[in-house]
Parts: sequence; structure tokens; C-alpha cells
Amino acid sequence: MKNYLLYIFLVVAALGVSACDEELNLEPYQSISEDLALDSDNNVKAVLTGAYDGLGNGDVLGGNALRNSELLGGDGEIVWVGTFAGPREIANKQMTIGNLDAQELWLDAYTAINRANNVLTGLGVVVEDDKASVEGEALFIRAICFFELVRFYGKPYEAGQANAQLGVPLVLTPTRGISEESKLPRNTVAEVYAQVIQDLTKAESLLPSENEWRANKGAAAALLARIYLQQGDYAKARDAANRVIESGDFQLLADYGNVFNRDENSSEDIFAIQVTTQDGINNMNTFFSIPEFGGRDGDIEILEGHLSLYDPADDRLKFFFDGNGAIRSGKWNNQFGNVGILRLAEMYLIRAESNQRLGTAIGATPLADYNTVHTRAGLPAANSVTLNQILLERRLELAHEGFKIHDMKRLKQSVATLAYNADKLVFPIPQREVDANSNLLQNGGY
Repeated sequence: MKNYLLYIFLVVAALGVSACDEELNLEPYQSISEDLALDSDNNVKAVLTGAYDGLGNGDVLGGNALRNSELLGGDGEIVWVGTFAGPREIANKQMTIGNLDAQELWLDAYTAINRANNVLTGLGVVVEDDKASVEGEALFIRAICFFELVRFYGKPYEAGQANAQLGVPLVLTPTRGISEESKLPRNTVAEVYAQVIQDLTKAESLLPSENEWRANKGAAAALLARIYLQQGDYAKARDAANRVIESGDFQLLADYGNVFNRDENSSEDIFAIQVTTQDGINNMNTFFSIPEFGGRDGDIEILEGHLSLYDPADDRLKFFFDGNGAIRSGKWNNQFGNVGILRLAEMYLIRAESNQRLGTAIGATPLADYNTVHTRAGLPAANSVTLNQILLERRLELAHEGFKIHDMKRLKQSVATLAYNADKLVFPIPQREVDANSNLLQNGGY
């Protein structure tokens, strides 16, 4: 259902102050008391809708977080030719401390987190039948925001290490004013991952299997699978992906071409940002597409270095097209299409990779899962499979959906001339946040 923008009260703005926002932005809160804003079931649910709205902001999962992963890791496969300075700096690995994209992701992700925190404090007035779902949804939103933040602003998680490198501040209670208590230091990468896993584990236990377009049980498990894979915890990644697949709540579409540019979630979508003609934004369309389909001027071009990875008979290769004098991805040609965040094909690939690494066959053999995705692309079934083939399948299946830099970091691949853990592959903490909070340390290289 597409009722995404219905019923957003003024209280959403009142309770949406980011953890490090400036005092001049606090006026809405001063005009509405906390008791009034969270005094009813309807109001708490309105704030939850506002949290979804924040999550779908164009600078977060409405597109730019996905786009920036592709730009940061896309050397030789895509190129930024647009006029905006922020994405150009990201693509060139030459971010300045004032990079606008780095500033906005931080601000808007923490705004969504703050709204989720407000929901979690207001659960007492939520009707009993809905309380578990509301809590689970808020935990899911908070977790996915922290996961995006720690991957962009912290050094990569290293399996088997202490991971004491700085991550991001764990703001776990509502921020409704600026005080010394609100000026938190950065938690370690290990601490952030632990909190995200704790939130999602609880969310999975609370959420229903079906929840319209909102976060559901499968979404929490799927995000856990992604996080465990990022950590190199293959047994837990495999098991979480297996829970999603074995639930039977999701099915791959038969035609790869029908997976994208959808106005409604498909059976393959586990979680997607909802976009309509009235509300929401698909910034992947804005920057990956061309004016004919509602995009800008073709800011991102697909290069031969990527296209050459496909078998000529691969249906996914046919999804690229020549537009405005360059090759484009056909995944983002609907200006008002949903932004897919979690889909079932990823779960098959996580289970395949994890089983292959562990020498197990939980749920299915690695070969069977590989062929499930591989043959859907119009290719013949393989008789055997290697880890490198599974990783290539992942690279092709999930291309230009926001995975690139994160996969390169977890696989410890160099990015152009930079090591996977180089300072220049980590976003700067916004300078205004560092200036306002003496406990907030800047990243190296800035």
C-alpha cells in the first residue's frame, strides 16, 4: 500500500531534532510539549511514520547512501560526470572536510534515529495489539541508520580483531535540546555493531511476518544476514539468510527485468523505501538515470570495465542501455519507483557464500543457491561452483544497488591505489558537529 505520507503530524518535526543539531532548530519542540507530542497511540505512530520518512530521505536510503557506495568503490566501472562537487569528491576519493554529502548523511540519519528513539520512549500509550510491531519497527530504523553511519564514518570491521577503531556516537535516547549530556563521544566500531545486532535481534522477535510496506520479521533477519556477512561471521550470516528464505514469505520474480522500477513492492522485495508522486524521493533515479525517465542529465555513466564482466547471454547485461550518449543502468528508470533496500536474491547469495566458505550446506548447497540466481539471469545451470564465482555473481546481481564499497572493504580489496582501510575511504565527521562537540574526534586525514 502507498499510504506513505499520510498522517504525519507537526510532532514529527518537533521530535526530529538530530543529536548534534543547533539550538536555533529547536523552536518546534519549544511550542509542543513532550507529553503532548507522545500522549496518544496516534501521535506515537505519527512519529514512527516520520522516522520512516527520515530513513527515506534522499541523503539516506532514498538514494544517496547507495549512490555514494557505488561512487566510492566504482573506479573503472562507473564514472561521475555531473556538476555537483560533493559526489565528484567522493568518486575521486578526495573528500574535503566540508563535503555536503557527508554532512547531510550524518544529520539526516541521526534525525531518523532521534525519531525512532522518541517512538521507543512512547510505547506506553500504544495500543497493546500494535505495541510489538511499533517497537520492532523503531528498532529496525535505528539499527539500519547506525549500520549505514558506522560503515561510512568508521574504518572497516575486521573479523577476529578488537575493532576499537572509532565508529559513531550511539545516541539511544531522545535528544530534545543541546546540553553537555547530549555531547557524546564516538563509540567504537565493535560497540556500534553490537548495538545494531541487539536492536535487530529484538526487532526480529517482535515484528510480524507481514506488515504492508513497513519493516517486517524478514527485513530484520535479512539486515542481520547482511551485517553478519560484513563482519565475516559466516555461520550467523548463513543462518539469518536461511531464516528469510525458508520463511516462504518472499519469492524471486521469474523475470529479472521485473525486479526494478516498481511502484509497489514485489514478492522479491523484503524492504524498500516507498516513493509516490506525492511523497518521497528516488535519488538513484536522479543521478543514475536521464531526463527521459525523470533523472538529471546523466550524472553517472557505466563503463566497459563493468559491462565486460557479464556473459553476452546474461539478461542483466541487456538491462543497460545507451542514453544521452553513454551507457546507463536500467535499474533506476522510474522517477517514482521504490528504492529497493533488501531483496531475496541477496539472501540466496549470502547463504551461498557463507555455506561455501564454511563447507556446509544449510538450507541448500552453495551450487543450488548460485544456480537459483544465475539461471534467473537466463544463463545455463553450472555443474560446480567456486567462491570466486559466487562473489562475481553477487557483484553482477547487486550492481549499482549500494553494495560496492562495502563489499570491497569486507573483501579487503584495494580501491584504485588505496588500501581497503585507507583514510580517504572514510567520510569526514561534519566539521560543524566537531566544533559543537569537543568529545567528537575527527577522522584521520581530515
